[in-house]
Amino acid sequence: MTPSRPVPVTLTSRVPSRRRLLCAAVAALMMGQVQAADLLTITRDALDNNSELASERSTTSSAEEGINVEQADLNPQVTASGEAAYNHIFETQSQSGFSGTGSDDDYLSYGLNLQATQKLYDALNSREVNVAEAQLEQQTYTLAATEQQVLIDTSSAYFDILRAYEILEARRAQERAIGRQLEQAQEQFDVGLIAITEVEEARATFDQSRADRIVAESDLQVAFEALERLTGKRYDSIEMLQDDLPIALPEPSSRDAWIELAIERNPELLAQQAGVDVARERIDVARAADLPVVEAFANYAYSDDERDNFEDYNSNSQVGVSASMPLYTGGRTSASVRQTTYDLESSQYDFESQRRETVLQVRSLYTQVSNDVSTVAARKQSIVSNQSALDATRAGYEVGTRNIVDVLNAEQNLYNAIADYADARFNYVINLLSLHRQAGVLDAQDIAELNAFLVEEGQVNFTLPEQGEADEYDAVLDIGAPPSQDG
Repeated sequence: MTPSRPVPVTLTSRVPSRRRLLCAAVAALMMGQVQAADLLTITRDALDNNSELASERSTTSSAEEGINVEQADLNPQVTASGEAAYNHIFETQSQSGFSGTGSDDDYLSYGLNLQATQKLYDALNSREVNVAEAQLEQQTYTLAATEQQVLIDTSSAYFDILRAYEILEARRAQERAIGRQLEQAQEQFDVGLIAITEVEEARATFDQSRADRIVAESDLQVAFEALERLTGKRYDSIEMLQDDLPIALPEPSSRDAWIELAIERNPELLAQQAGVDVARERIDVARAADLPVVEAFANYAYSDDERDNFEDYNSNSQVGVSASMPLYTGGRTSASVRQTTYDLESSQYDFESQRRETVLQVRSLYTQVSNDVSTVAARKQSIVSNQSALDATRAGYEVGTRNIVDVLNAEQNLYNAIADYADARFNYVINLLSLHRQAGVLDAQDIAELNAFLVEEGQVNFTLPEQGEADEYDAVLDIGAPPSQDG
């Protein structure tokens, strides 16, 4: 039994560039290049190799067999037994005043018994089958929850790598820019244009930028290893996310609609609801212990022996119906009913707790995604503003109205804005996926739509590139000419 599949809820608008991306991938393959792994490929690896998911699949198969185990008690039961024996008998007889006589006999004997039964009425076994079916339904929802969790964990790990990479790129560019600033400050100090304090300020800022870069490199390495844990595979490189990923409010645009969707389809919530059904069925099992059991039976017995050199055999057959019913079990049945009733009450509280948690998570994630849309736009604008501020500060530095500390601060603000923008963008993607996960509608279609925005150009490599390589931020590295002695 499988949970009902939701109506697909798209992450973003449809992507018109699938053909172009496919052509680019084919062209790269023809050129003999090693293709970077994309999100869809890595997700498939996770679904195939994730150990937690494999465990849940095995548990589900076990639950399926549990129904067959319970059903077997209601099916016909046939048993057979037989025996073959060598017998030695010695008998003596004697009377008063007369000597006794004796007889000695050795012979073989054989026996065969066949018995067949068929339950006609057994409420206990029937209700145990119902329990096994309810347990399978619960486990099916648990499996669906694990599958969706693997999807969100893998996607989060993938985008955490891209987040770490973009932040690392910003930190590298920041270190290079401030390093150049430090070199220029040292040169200016050597010719007496500035005081040593400005050199020390530049050195301190450079040391901080170097520390930030080291932390960013560590974050990238850890992110790659987290992805490896989920899939059991190591990836040398993964594809980048395009800059034109639409940042839009989630659809449907109503928070209440998402809550209703989650109550209807969240797999953890459905699993808890199925747990309530299991508890109810167990109450029926406890009550059925006092009900009668009726079964039809057929028996056949055959025996043969060769005693006293005479062949002798007996056979007996029997067909009938038997019934049994417990009259008193020492209070066991009533105690079992009370126990399972408490278990039902506990499962109902667990369901209510899960319902509240699900509603809270959906509300929070919807609010976060909505705020992420505004945050991404604000962070993007912040880059433009800080770039303008840096240009103005450089101009002031050239004419002597700003000092080197002002330039360093402006540069740090720019690169922090670049890192914050990358952080906000990937927060939006992960939070949106998490919203789908809590609503119970995260599936391969969502992953495929995001995958269409990945490009192999500029792929993220696990091996960190050498320092000093040119990149897109080099255009902002030049801080301008220092002020002249003329002022």
